[in-house]
Amino acid sequence: MLQYLNPLRWKRTFLFTMLLLFLVVWFGFIDSYSMLTRVKLASEKSELQDKIEQLKQETAILDEKIADLKANPDLLEKIAREQYGMRKNGEKVYRIITQ
Repeated sequence: MLQYLNPLRWKRTFLFTMLLLFLVVWFGFIDSYSMLTRVKLASEKSELQDKIEQLKQETAILDEKIADLKANPDLLEKIAREQYGMRKNGEKVYRIITQ
C-alpha cells in the first residue's frame, strides 16, 4: 500500500502523464496567457479591426463631403437654406409643416 503513495516508486509513464496533464491544464486555463485568454483576445482584435475598417470608410465619405463643400459654394448655400433655415436678404421663407 505504501508503494502507491510514494511518488518515487511510480512508473515514469505515469509521472510523465501527470506532468503533461498538469501543463495542459495550467497553460490551457490557469495561466495569464492561457489559451482561453488568447482566443478571447484574438476575437476582440478581429472585432476592433473590423471597426477600424468601418471608421476608415466613414472618414473617406466625410472627406469627400468636405471636399465637395469646399469646391461647390452652391451646395453649401443649399445646405444652409434647407437644414438651418437661412435666407438671402429680401427673401421670405415659408415653412410647410406636414403631419
